[in-house]
Amino acid sequence: MASEVVVVGSANVDLVLPVQRIPRPGETVLAGPMTRGPGGKGANQAVASARAGARTAMVVALGADDGGALLRAALEDSGVDLSLATTSDAPTGTAIITVEESGENSIVVAPGANGELNLSAAAAAAIGDARIVLSQLEIPFPTVQAAAAASAYFILNAAPAAELSDALLAGVDLLVVNESEAEAIAGPDRSALLKKVPAAIVTLGGDGAVILTRDSGEIAVPGVRVDVVDTTAAGDTFCGVLAAALASASANDSITAGDLTNAVRRANVAASLSVQFSGAIPSVPHGDAIDARYAEVYL
Repeated sequence: MASEVVVVGSANVDLVLPVQRIPRPGETVLAGPMTRGPGGKGANQAVASARAGARTAMVVALGADDGGALLRAALEDSGVDLSLATTSDAPTGTAIITVEESGENSIVVAPGANGELNLSAAAAAAIGDARIVLSQLEIPFPTVQAAAAASAYFILNAAPAAELSDALLAGVDLLVVNESEAEAIAGPDRSALLKKVPAAIVTLGGDGAVILTRDSGEIAVPGVRVDVVDTTAAGDTFCGVLAAALASASANDSITAGDLTNAVRRANVAASLSVQFSGAIPSVPHGDAIDARYAEVYL
């Protein structure tokens, strides 16, 4: 049976350092006990999609090392199909994450095997059969562009922020960015994103998100306020749950502004649940928790 969502993206071993505050340039700070766990934008998003209930596969490159084994186990335990994963001679990607007491974080990524990711013929076929394809920018741009070209509906989470070519943007059906990423792509007027893509979502942290479409203009979706423990993977949780919700919507018809609104609401709820726990993949909520919180907030 074809996957509903295919995530083309990165997987990293996260080394997490709790600090009183994120160091300024030239400053040294002492950290608390370091933890090591599975993460990476693509892996986080694939887990979020699978835990939200979508049949999810991941196109990913992992090293033949203990980090690769750690990530394989975490993804498979969450129900992600890894039949399209490849093994690289490069080491598995690594992210060093500092998390301050407020929950804010700072991340440095060594791509490793992620930088070797290409689309096989089998991966391209699976992408073509999927309802939704989701990718990010921790893998080579040509791979992202190839995934976009093969997709029926392609979501790009343009993170980390980067300059994007017109050729890549031409294959994007839905762009998901935060405020700084939106400005990097379109300048201070976020509505200018619609000159480049047919629809966009700008995430606003605890304030929710704004949906932009050429047909319906701007739709504000309020956020869900909670006490924050760790913001790591909150944006990835949002994207993965968004993709799962849109895959469910697209089973019946084309995706409408109403479908986007409902999907963003679910994604907001999921992100609000994730920030109440530490870590990346360990913080991603399951579908029953999302359903219960959604009913409290929106129904």
